[in-house]
Amino acid sequence: MQLPNLLASPNGRLAAFFLLYATEGIPLGFVATAVATQLRRMDVGPAAIGALVASFYLPWAFKWAFGPVIDVFGSRRFGRRRVWILGTQIMMALTLVSTVLLELPSQLPLFTAILLLHNTFAAMQDVAIDALACGTLRADERGLANGLMFAGASLGQIVGGAGVLVLGGVTGFQSTFYFVAMAILAVTVFVAWPMREGESATPVVIVGSKLAAAGREMKDFSVSAFRACLGGRGAFNGVWFSLLPAGAMCLALALQSSLAVELGMNDGQVANLNFWCGLVNAAFCVLGGLWSDRYGRRRTLLIYLAGMSLPVWWLSFQLQSAGWVMPLNPGAANRPEVPAELVSALWIASIAYNIFNGLMYGTRSAIMMDVTNPKVAATQFTAYMALANLAIAYSAQWQGIAAEAIGYPRTMLLDGLLGLLCLLFLPFLKGSQGAGEQSTDERAARRARGMARGLAAACLAFLPVSFMQQSMGAAMPIAQTLFTLVFVGAAVFLLAGAAIVGPSARVFSRAGMWIAPLLLAMYLRHYADVGERVFGAGFSIVADVFVFCVPVAAAVVLVGLSRCRWDMALRPALDDAAQATT
Repeated sequence: MQLPNLLASPNGRLAAFFLLYATEGIPLGFVATAVATQLRRMDVGPAAIGALVASFYLPWAFKWAFGPVIDVFGSRRFGRRRVWILGTQIMMALTLVSTVLLELPSQLPLFTAILLLHNTFAAMQDVAIDALACGTLRADERGLANGLMFAGASLGQIVGGAGVLVLGGVTGFQSTFYFVAMAILAVTVFVAWPMREGESATPVVIVGSKLAAAGREMKDFSVSAFRACLGGRGAFNGVWFSLLPAGAMCLALALQSSLAVELGMNDGQVANLNFWCGLVNAAFCVLGGLWSDRYGRRRTLLIYLAGMSLPVWWLSFQLQSAGWVMPLNPGAANRPEVPAELVSALWIASIAYNIFNGLMYGTRSAIMMDVTNPKVAATQFTAYMALANLAIAYSAQWQGIAAEAIGYPRTMLLDGLLGLLCLLFLPFLKGSQGAGEQSTDERAARRARGMARGLAAACLAFLPVSFMQQSMGAAMPIAQTLFTLVFVGAAVFLLAGAAIVGPSARVFSRAGMWIAPLLLAMYLRHYADVGERVFGAGFSIVADVFVFCVPVAAAVVLVGLSRCRWDMALRPALDDAAQATT
């Protein structure tokens, strides 16, 4: 039987992208809800579960790096984008099936590593699907198609989360890994394989090495995004707005599933909660976008973001009042009886939270489009979305650590407070055509210098904090998460900054290119004890020297870069911004 090419008709294209996006939502729902629920039943702590969910979101923060590779490498026979969709979906299924034989929770680190690889393929697939959509959808189809794509992702999360939990109650949890893999492969066989791309998707001719061409595209992306984000006050504040949590997040991550298990909810009840939260979230996402168009984005987003903290704080108060503070082993024989009102409180808080979270979702993306320079729209907006995914990843990690260190109520209180920090930047999120938004060389250069000096100070602050780790106690893991974020930010600044000011500061530019990878390698400090067990006590001495010297060297180079001629280096971006306002 000849399967239809869905890209050949308007309705087929809508159905194709709906189903392709569903394959992105299924693994996310599977890990964040189903796997997190089962791990908590095995008495895996919230910190380990939070690290698992964080690793799952992390590749999405770097999916911009996949774009140049997908643009340059393609297949004339199988289709420039189609070959990537087919390949990544097959690898998603294979990596997922490979985890079936792992023993949980004893092999959780390996399980986490494989899922990190799995979601790297998922992020690559997302880039290829978006590229295919841009080249295939007509202008009058894009609005409805994007709405259906989001709906497909939401449906996928429900299938991977609630659906798997229900199925696991019948077949056993291990068999659901095959179900998720088969659901992905079903879309591969019935949707992706019969697709045929048009002539416009034919691979372009690349002069020279394709790998070098992809590297040039990555460099161009970094430089363009860096310049665009510094070019105006609204764009610059958009960086910090994206990097901060978009409101309270704990009831959208694994902490909700962990708490549901501890409150005695079985898999069917957790699935029911996940199902209704997903439906409510999707419905109010549409309403949020409509209301923001009518009443203004900043005004409505202020209400939505503030509203997300209210149910979190209310649930925190309910837990504290009932004395349900620290995580407890769900299978313990002598665990206290769960008050029925706490389960009701979790339901009420979760539904209320997803109302505000849904309202916020589309509005937040729209306001980031408002501050994006149209001349570099794809680059700048992708950078904002990458930062937003990074915020989700580090939020999942610190919340798991905090839940074990200070308990659920205080973690929720802190989450609600941190979720409001982004409101400090909301008044300044104005587009380049807004009042008072004319960029000048002096302002952009000042922003670059200030960012360089701020990152240098943060790198140096790592040293005294490390020496105080015993006195900091439970707060130290959270501080380590913050410094990991600092090192990633400093590495990105060094790479992009070195490319921009290179001719005027060769010494600092070259040093920055060498130090940036070392800053990224600072993440391995968390595994120094593993290296010591493998290589002996000498490894610990080398690791200590490395951890001390790299932040100091980075601070020196950042200070050096802050003294460079940023006004001349940023002029091309500022000229573009000035032309965009005329």
